[in-house]
Amino acid sequence: MEYERLADLPVTIDSVSIDRLERDTSSDFTRVTTEISLSGPGPDDDPVVGIGEDVTYEAAEHDALAEHDLPDLTGEYTVDSFSHALAERDLFPAGAPDRAVFRNYRRWAVESAALDLALRQAGTDLASAIDRSLDPLRFVSSTRLGDPPTTDRLADLRDRVPDLGFKLDPTPEWDADLVADVDDTVGLDAVRILDLKGQYEGTDVDAPADPDLYGLVLDAFPDAVIEDPALTDETEPLFEDPDVRARVSWDAPIHGVEDVEALPWEPDWLNVKPSRFGSIESLCETIRYCDERGIRLYGGGQFELGVGRGHVQFLASLFYPDGPNDVAPGIYNDPDVAEGLPASPLDPPAEPAGFRW
Repeated sequence: MEYERLADLPVTIDSVSIDRLERDTSSDFTRVTTEISLSGPGPDDDPVVGIGEDVTYEAAEHDALAEHDLPDLTGEYTVDSFSHALAERDLFPAGAPDRAVFRNYRRWAVESAALDLALRQAGTDLASAIDRSLDPLRFVSSTRLGDPPTTDRLADLRDRVPDLGFKLDPTPEWDADLVADVDDTVGLDAVRILDLKGQYEGTDVDAPADPDLYGLVLDAFPDAVIEDPALTDETEPLFEDPDVRARVSWDAPIHGVEDVEALPWEPDWLNVKPSRFGSIESLCETIRYCDERGIRLYGGGQFELGVGRGHVQFLASLFYPDGPNDVAPGIYNDPDVAEGLPASPLDPPAEPAGFRW
């Protein structure tokens, strides 16, 4: 993704609005996000709108944004000069967020809205602007197995979509019997990613380093990508084999090229969540860096409720369409398994516009 092709696109912002979204999820929490809309004149001087989505995880931050609003963002820019202007603005007018990464999430929401607007004002779309094609998008379904864990939801999803692959979050309650149930229900090879969540700190999904659990899933799922292990004196020996290291992917620590270079070994896999990068330029630099080094990528979702889901799907379709992308349509995150779930791969839009799937 060549940032140079996007940096000089002009963008004129006449007005800003926000829309708070809320929905229950399959992971037993209520997700709140905010869509940020930037409006300006289109190619025929009719107004057009660019939209991004703030995926900050604390509902209170969205409530505060609705109360205090964003700073003034109106004016004439390029995509690059707008990014530099944002770096100088405080997008949390009610006070610093609980987690520093939330600043990246909100900045990405505003920058992606500006990119969408700039592309629409230019009468083009992201794929055309960077001279790449949108390819059919393969995805997996990310789901938890409950407490206590069962394979009931896997069975229900497979009833709807027979060839569906999965991203699962192992927990200390997993044992050999559950692994056997997974095998009987969907087959072990259907599990494409196992997210150990060992790199999270101070969140509701933090998972402790558990050498027994790590050993269980490494042995039981020999073809699965292993995401975000916590490396401790007890768990690190499990990853000394180069073939095991080649299965490891990183997600939570990755906010730019410097984070990739700081990993304990050069990775074979990375999970790309655009909002973690904050700026379009940082995301572009990281994708280029990985492409030059043969690091395989796949897209990650964050329970987006609005346009943000389309953003992660658009990027995955452009750059890593055949990966185990955790970007299934949002209906997969509903508490109840619905009828008529879309199957993988998703066809790209026939006539894309801006930065919208």
